[in-house]
Amino acid sequence: MSSTLAGAFGIAALFVAVLALVFAIQALRAQSGAPKPAAKLPTTPAPHAQAEVQPAQPEAKPGTVKSELRRLSKELEDARSELRDTLQHLAVVRYDAYGDMGGRLSWSMALLDDNGDGVVLTSINSRNDARSYAKEVKSFESDSKLSPEEEEALETLRKEAAQPRETPEPQ
Repeated sequence: MSSTLAGAFGIAALFVAVLALVFAIQALRAQSGAPKPAAKLPTTPAPHAQAEVQPAQPEAKPGTVKSELRRLSKELEDARSELRDTLQHLAVVRYDAYGDMGGRLSWSMALLDDNGDGVVLTSINSRNDARSYAKEVKSFESDSKLSPEEEEALETLRKEAAQPRETPEPQ
């Protein structure tokens, strides 16, 4: 057999293999229910069309990537809503409670959730002893009288809460 004839058979075999691969991919797509590629990409809808209510999407088949993404998206939203009620915002003010001591060993700490509910903890240190206080906070306010340092810690978190938080956009 000549090398030209062997080359022609090789090219023909390659063509048949590529054609078989294309048919196999099409068969797998049809079997899994995946949408076939569109002949033309959809255009971006007009801004007024985006404001319309989107129709409910059909439920994805269990075990598919789409169904897993929906499940994970719901779990993420549930976790975010639970986090809003956790004590996650912290502000600490250190100071010298007494003039004869240095080192700013006394401190007041506000520990709040997203609603401004939580606790203010204070430790006042002197040469002979240390005293600790805990005061409940609701909506950035306390029924107990707060020291200036405790007020400062609360004010820090109040200002932080007033600033808009950056949230990642869902994809």
